[in-house]
Parts: sequence; structure tokens; C-alpha cells
Amino acid sequence: MPIARAARRTAVRLGALALTGALLAACGSSPDSPSSDSAGGKVTITVDLFGSFGYKEAGLYEEYEKLHPGVTIKQTDTEDEADYWKSLQTRLAGGGGLADVQGVEVGRIASVTQQQSDRFEDLRKYGADRLEGQFAEAKWAAATGRNGEVLGLGTDVGPEAMCYRTDLFRRAGLPTDREELARRWATWDGYLELGRQYKAKAPGRSAWLDSVGSLYSIMIGQQKERYYDASGKLIWENNPALREAWDHAVEAAEDGLSARLDQWSPQWNQAFAGGSFATIPCPAWMLGYIKGQAGEAGKGTWDIARLPGGAGNWGGSYLSVPKAAKHKKEAYELIAWLTAPEQQAKLFRKQGNFPSATGAIDQVADAKDPYFSNAPIGRIFGEAAKAAPVQVLGPHDQNIAQQITNALSEVERKGVSSEQAWSNARKGVENTLG
Repeated sequence: MPIARAARRTAVRLGALALTGALLAACGSSPDSPSSDSAGGKVTITVDLFGSFGYKEAGLYEEYEKLHPGVTIKQTDTEDEADYWKSLQTRLAGGGGLADVQGVEVGRIASVTQQQSDRFEDLRKYGADRLEGQFAEAKWAAATGRNGEVLGLGTDVGPEAMCYRTDLFRRAGLPTDREELARRWATWDGYLELGRQYKAKAPGRSAWLDSVGSLYSIMIGQQKERYYDASGKLIWENNPALREAWDHAVEAAEDGLSARLDQWSPQWNQAFAGGSFATIPCPAWMLGYIKGQAGEAGKGTWDIARLPGGAGNWGGSYLSVPKAAKHKKEAYELIAWLTAPEQQAKLFRKQGNFPSATGAIDQVADAKDPYFSNAPIGRIFGEAAKAAPVQVLGPHDQNIAQQITNALSEVERKGVSSEQAWSNARKGVENTLG
């Protein structure tokens, strides 16, 4: 989701929570007893998310409510994860306005486990430790605190591919076969060269890709170490892999290959239906987002091919229960059901969110998506998920990434030089981290 979703989803998702002992006492009951406002067997579970998790769209809430008479699920969501996280931190500090379930983006999960573990429920008290075997090892470990606390259950992961508009490719005289394209853009240099060819014959006013920020995000998602090393040391400024992603994004901006759209903005959303760009680097969770924005008219005009430069991961999320939740036990039961292999498999087939539950991955290996020209999404994203590196996560990954993409936007939209934009990114990171 979203991302953006990060997912995104991003593009591209995260959360954490805090309160005092007095407030906890005021919230009421022990973990195994119903809270005061669930009398009569009726309870409303509140869920606060960002981007596109897809539960409502896939009918999973409705299914859960039928299986659990008396339970009503009420979801609120924020499109932009950065806005969501900022609002969540404000509510955590004040101790009020928190949902029973809060979404947490993978780029923030280290902040939860390393800095805010006292603000989340340790889900082991509800039996979460029995679920460890159903998740990919890296997904489970990332939400585990220093003392073994289970602070969230994994939803999806974000294996990466390239989504593209076959109708625009044809009009520009480019091939549309996904296997041929995968060979043509086996490297990022090949991808940008094909973009220059597209620009020379681009139909209408369409661009090669949506934004250089999405190019940077997808490239950095191919790296094991991005902003921190395994010891927890900040390395982003001297990381050659990060500079390579930066340089390619700058090159795309300077060559005029971008539609210069801010991801998650209203203009970006409208561009999916308007044909403003021909390609978009897409983690699996973005498929549902594209469908929602492009609508029924976009069916069959999109396809998916392997990503340039090898496999990577961008995004993926967790569902957590804050200490301030009114219905902790019921919230845990809901998130355990939503993240079970059967539900993750359903979600992928309907929305494209790739499972983090190992049993679900096997179930979706043969999945195809009619919306995306019957692309074999189970195979494409499954292979990417298996080959993607296990990423080193740090407490401020998402904040650093935001400052870098902000700086790249200055290159893209204002013509700021790469050197000046890098300096601005450095200052932004320093101010953010204090």
C-alpha cells in the first residue's frame, strides 16, 4: 500500500504509540477482558491506515464481520504516509485519538522496535509468538524488539517490477512484449536509453516516467544497506549505492524524462488515467493503487515486466496495536486474521499486495492479473521476492528518504544543480535527525 506507498504505500507505510500509566489505567481492562464499550457482545474496532492496504476493497472486512457477529470495523486512512506518520506522532504524544489498529510502514518499523517499544502492545500476550513460523524470517525479525517483544504482524512485502503502458509504447514505436523489454532494460542505463527513444516520439505530452523520486526509491530498494549499516551506523552520505541511485535520478531529470509529478499528490493520481507517463517503477502493492486511479478504462492498457538492475524491495507494512487501544484483544484477533496466509493470498489476487506469509506465497505462484494484460504477477513478483536482499533497517530510514526525494524534486522541477540539491538533502537530514 501505500505507499506508497511509501507506496507506497509510496510508493509508498508506518506507526508507533505512547502514553502514561494513568492513561492506561483509565483505558480500562486487562488484555483478556472486554472493554467497557463492548457490552452485549458488540464492538467497533477502529483501524487507521495510510496508502492502499486494500482490505476494504478486497472484501476482507465484510468477510470478518460475517464471521464475527457483533463486530464492526471502522477504517480511516491517509493517502500520504508522511502525513499519516506526523499525525500519529502528535496523537501518541497526547495519548488520545489513537485507533485500535495502527498501520506501520517498513521504513518506520525500526523506530518502533528501537525507540518506541513501550508504546505498543507486545502481541505475545495474545499468542502472537505461535505465529512466527508462518512469516518470512526477515519480516518477523524486523518487528521484534530488543527483548523479544512482538510489536506488529507483517502484512505485505514490496518486491519490485516495472509497470508500463502498452498503448503509449506502441504509439511511440517501442516494443510491448514484457520479456523483450526486460532484456532491453536489463540495466538502469538501458532503461534510461529506452526512455530517450520514447521521448523522441512520445505521444501527446506524455513522459517516460512519473517522477525521479520513484526512480530513486525503486533503485535504493535494490540495496541491502541504504541509510544505516548492520552496526546501526549512519552511512547514507558515503554509500556508493545511494549515490548511484541519486545520479541516475538526476540524469533522468536533466534529460527531461520525467512528468515531474509529486507522488501521492492529486495531480499524480489524475495522471494515471490521463496517460501522462509511460512507465512507473512499481512494487507489488502499487498494482491496487494503479487500478484505483486509472479505473476501468485502464484495464488492458497496462503490463508488467521485470525490473532493471535486479530484484529489490520497496515498502511493505505491519499492523500494530497501541497501548492506548480500547479493544486490544479484539484488535489482535483481527490483525492475526488479516495477516494469515489465506487472507494474504486473497489480497494479492484481488489487489496485488504481495504476501509476507510464506504459505500464501506458494498459493499465488500461478496468479495472473487481467487488468495488467494477464501479466503473470505471481511469477514476476514471486521471483523478485526470493531474490530481493534482506535490507538493513534504521530508525530514521523514512525521514532520510523523504529529504533525499525532496531534494531530487528540486532538480526535477526547479532546475537546481545536483551539487546544490545534494547539499540541501544533507541539511534536511541534519535538521530532521537533530
